[in-house]
Amino acid sequence: MTKREEKRNLETIPVGSLGIIPLAGCKPLGEKVDYYLVKWRTERESEHKDSLAFSGYQRDSYILEATVPRFGSGEAKGVIKESVRGSDLYLLVDVANYSLTYSLCGHENHMSPDDHYQDLKRIIAAVGGKARRITVIMPYLYESRQHKRSARESLDCALALQEMVNMGVDNIITFDAHDPRVQNAIPLNGFETVQPAYQFIKGLLGHVKGLQIDNDHMMVISPDEGGMTRAIYIANVLGLDMGMFYKRRDYTRIVNGRNPIVAHEFLGSSIEGKDMIIIDDMISSGESVLEVANALKERRANRIFVFATFGLFTAGLEGFDKAYEDGLIHRVLTTNLIYQTPELLSREWYIDCDMSKYIAYIIDTLNHDTSISDLLNPVERIQSAVARYHEEEPEA
Repeated sequence: MTKREEKRNLETIPVGSLGIIPLAGCKPLGEKVDYYLVKWRTERESEHKDSLAFSGYQRDSYILEATVPRFGSGEAKGVIKESVRGSDLYLLVDVANYSLTYSLCGHENHMSPDDHYQDLKRIIAAVGGKARRITVIMPYLYESRQHKRSARESLDCALALQEMVNMGVDNIITFDAHDPRVQNAIPLNGFETVQPAYQFIKGLLGHVKGLQIDNDHMMVISPDEGGMTRAIYIANVLGLDMGMFYKRRDYTRIVNGRNPIVAHEFLGSSIEGKDMIIIDDMISSGESVLEVANALKERRANRIFVFATFGLFTAGLEGFDKAYEDGLIHRVLTTNLIYQTPELLSREWYIDCDMSKYIAYIIDTLNHDTSISDLLNPVERIQSAVARYHEEEPEA
């Protein structure tokens, strides 16, 4: 936390007593966020900290105990075991955490995104309108891949946003939304989609030696036309050229609910001998990103790094293991915003980008009712990190 930002926070009165409720699937991340908040606020000095407006400002933990017990039938209820009256609440939920289970008529069920979303609504309902403000931090936006209608289809993401707002949620914070335009469903409420660009660059520079970050040695790649915006941002900040693949699909067939990809066509300058950064919002099965990596290697690319905010790996890790062994990919970077398996964390090719400090910073700033605009645009931090890397790697 810089001195300028620290001073800014101290000059404003908190909206209310800070409370964090990480739902079951998000507890490890919530505990890390809580650690930073406790540390910063314990160290923070202010002439106003003993005033009534700062009541409960420094505590051993900001996590409020809440549970969602289930009946044998699989039905559940939300229970908050502490007072939330007048609090500034932040609810953290990981709808992609399939590792949790519950009993349904004697059968063990893994929790789906639908289950996590229902539990979130139960906790919101348990608040009962007593909190001063409710902010939902949902890193992987529920139903974000169903963001537009094709023929007779439901618009699940838009409906979920409207439902949360109607229940009393004031602000929704997500990360790298699949299509940020979904916020049009709630035009009068707060909606922020945060990019983890700085954490990706920090993770790359902290784990890989000998990088030459210039136009002659590195390039940023968007795997499809939908990811152009994030690729353009990274390319501009790092001063690199950008290339793009577009997916040629067979619109006469439907396989697994979508038109199959026939080929990846490349648009861009020569990539021969250059390191590649492929950036996307998520790795689902991983099929597309590995096909793009293969296409880049056919064009004689050097090392290939993959940035993806969410590593779902729905088809397992074997494809990436083989790609690493074959020299197709060098490293894969994803965040801890969603559940990560122990197997993934143990892989040599994997780099984990921790987002807990960033989330804590956002919460701390919002609790003081201060703008987070500078937090959402980390250009200076990225450029400073690159400058430090070049100083430490004089031969690179």
